[in-house]
Amino acid sequence: MPRTTTVDCPGCPPLRALTFDALGLIKVIEARAKGGGVSKVVERWGDPDASKCLVAASLNDRKVDPLLAVARKNGVIEILNPLNGELSLSVSDVSNAGVRPEDNAIAGLHLFRRQRSELKSRSCTLLVCTTKGNASIRTVDMADTKVDSGAPKAWNVCALGNISFSEVDGSESYAFFGGKGVEVNMWDLENCTKIWTAKPPPRNSLGIFTPTWFTSATFLSKDDHRKVVAGTNDHQVRLYDVSAQRRSVISFDFRETPIKAVTEDPDGHTIYIGNGSGDLASVDIRTGKLLGCFLGKCSGSIRSIARHPELPVIASCGLDSYLRIWDIGTRQLLSSVFLKQHLTKVIFDTNFNEEEVKHEEANTAAHDALSIDEVQTADETEKPPTKRKKSSSKKDKEGKTKKKSSKEKDGTKKSKTKKRSKTQEHDIADDDA
Repeated sequence: MPRTTTVDCPGCPPLRALTFDALGLIKVIEARAKGGGVSKVVERWGDPDASKCLVAASLNDRKVDPLLAVARKNGVIEILNPLNGELSLSVSDVSNAGVRPEDNAIAGLHLFRRQRSELKSRSCTLLVCTTKGNASIRTVDMADTKVDSGAPKAWNVCALGNISFSEVDGSESYAFFGGKGVEVNMWDLENCTKIWTAKPPPRNSLGIFTPTWFTSATFLSKDDHRKVVAGTNDHQVRLYDVSAQRRSVISFDFRETPIKAVTEDPDGHTIYIGNGSGDLASVDIRTGKLLGCFLGKCSGSIRSIARHPELPVIASCGLDSYLRIWDIGTRQLLSSVFLKQHLTKVIFDTNFNEEEVKHEEANTAAHDALSIDEVQTADETEKPPTKRKKSSSKKDKEGKTKKKSSKEKDGTKKSKTKKRSKTQEHDIADDDA
């Protein structure tokens, strides 16, 4: 059951976020200063269909021609316009040939932001990884959705196990993968070669070996690919340093349920973690010290956490169908909105500008009013000219009615005189007889 207790929310700064759910819907949530910072759903893209569940998403939020890539449960990858939800192209995962999409679903998706010199201006490059470890880098031409521009690079990142996630660093030159039965391993994307693999921890004092099961991970800094933070199914958080050693540098436990989401802070040493019981906290990864938990208990598993790169807020969503906006300083809940479906991911649109939106809305309103006026004037001009009826004065009408009435009276008088004359003649004839 969802929470029924009321929590005072002071409101959040102006922002825009995109959420993705288990029924394949993309919802746009905006908070504006005019509305008191209350988050509201302003748009919804798509139709509800469980077979089109959104499993991964990546946003290239450049100011000119932004793109949004989403991966669905049925193996279809779509490229959308994040401003209006318009579909640019749709391609299927070629690595799933001969296999049902449910058996080898897409586990990781990344839309490259940097434009390579050999690529065309109307093309995009995608990194796709499936649960069986089939990774590929492909370039798709936006003009022709049926043809891939160039042969895709494909390789396998694991021999056994299932991949749960994939992440790409800020320079988009390195990526790491991990999952159930798969240790975290890092690859050079230029040469498609493995450069590092993590080593599992030793057995404990009782001689028990913990099986490998990574659920989520992130780079500690987008500018440094050597430090990686990963969460495990046995509620552990581990920090790996690729340049130092294969085993984790720091490892600590968090609560009693699996870690489901991990994201980094731009400061380079703070991380935000969420688990399967709805606990959300911030940790200083340099010492493993818990900085504090966010106020307001979530009632479901947290599946995604997003840190806004400019504003001091984070967003979290999960199986309780709520999107929550938090203040990272006070760890207080700023705003929340109920979205009805189980949420799988949340992304911030960093180029959202409230003034530009207001200007666009004013322009559209003026354009709509102008078009309405044009339609009205066109209707008025297209109306056929009405023919005027001959006007007749009241006197004429009264004269006509008088004439008619006089004629009728004269007719009745004549008929009466004729009848009288006939009766008189008849009486005279009787007297003579």
